[in-house]
Amino acid sequence: MDEKRQFLLFLSMFDLSYQKCKQLVDKMDNQLSLRKFIKTDFKDILSNDVHKNMLDKANPKIIENFVSDLENHDIIVVTHGDSYYPKKLLDLPDYPYFLFCMGDLNLFNSTAIAIVGTRKPSNYGRVVTGKFARELAKNGVTIISGLAYGIDSISHKECLDVNGKTIAVLGSGFNYIYPASHYALARQVAKEGLLVSEYLPNKNATKYSFPQRNRIIAGLSDGVLITEAGIKSGTVHTRDFALDYGKYLYAVPGNIDNYTSELPNEIIKCGQAQCVTEPNDILLDLNIEKKQQKTLQLSIDEQLIINLLNDGMKDEEFLVKNCNLPMNVFNNCLTKLEIRGIINRLPGGYIALN
Repeated sequence: MDEKRQFLLFLSMFDLSYQKCKQLVDKMDNQLSLRKFIKTDFKDILSNDVHKNMLDKANPKIIENFVSDLENHDIIVVTHGDSYYPKKLLDLPDYPYFLFCMGDLNLFNSTAIAIVGTRKPSNYGRVVTGKFARELAKNGVTIISGLAYGIDSISHKECLDVNGKTIAVLGSGFNYIYPASHYALARQVAKEGLLVSEYLPNKNATKYSFPQRNRIIAGLSDGVLITEAGIKSGTVHTRDFALDYGKYLYAVPGNIDNYTSELPNEIIKCGQAQCVTEPNDILLDLNIEKKQQKTLQLSIDEQLIINLLNDGMKDEEFLVKNCNLPMNVFNNCLTKLEIRGIINRLPGGYIALN
């Protein structure tokens, strides 16, 4: 093991902020090794207790045991300079020195779009987020998000539903999934995609860890899509990182009276983001040719329902009234369309096309 990797693995053993890690690395003039660390005075950076604790553990055997224990839990630590370290992060001014990972590390260097936004999307936000996540994933684009409520979890789930690949970047350690109700989703992402964190497994989320997490979401992507978000939401941080890093920035326009459309509408209006109304807008930017969709085989009754949904979501009462089908036939058609993934049931009794 080379000295730099050994030192960064050592650094990952401690609950240090990114800023504190940077101060340590800068103090060592990027001559990263345990020997250099032991000989350097860090009184201006570390408290006496923390410094003593780190010196006590500056031992190759302790580091080896730490890494081995993580690997027994299917966790890999990727450090800056490793062959698997994400190429997209290499040149960032605030790149993470190490990443804890579970899943397919090859996804780091795949074509990827981050989809981010509000934790409380409208039905419109749910529909457009699902549409973009599914279609991009079907065309080989990896979907990145932060596993949070709302837009994040919708993006991950819709991607996985079409057997796509997704990366979830956490604002906590793997043993404290936030929110806790997304534990099962996190496990599925780790199994079928990639789960990533900058934090030790036993680290709880804090209000500071989410903005830090957002820089990694933006950095790993080729572009960031904002579907719905308020003008003062945490999504603003991801937008800022995307602009700082020179990433594509996309936004879906929304209702001017809906606060969750404030941010996308604003960044479209001021020219920060490209207005997108269908997934193909992004695929064209990425030079990806859209795959031909299979022709749907629908019954006459099913087609009646689809025709009513072609211009947007409708509630069940509207559909029943306008398709003139017996209730048992109508419900049977809805069930078949939902099972085949053609429609999506939304809160409030609304139905929308996938």
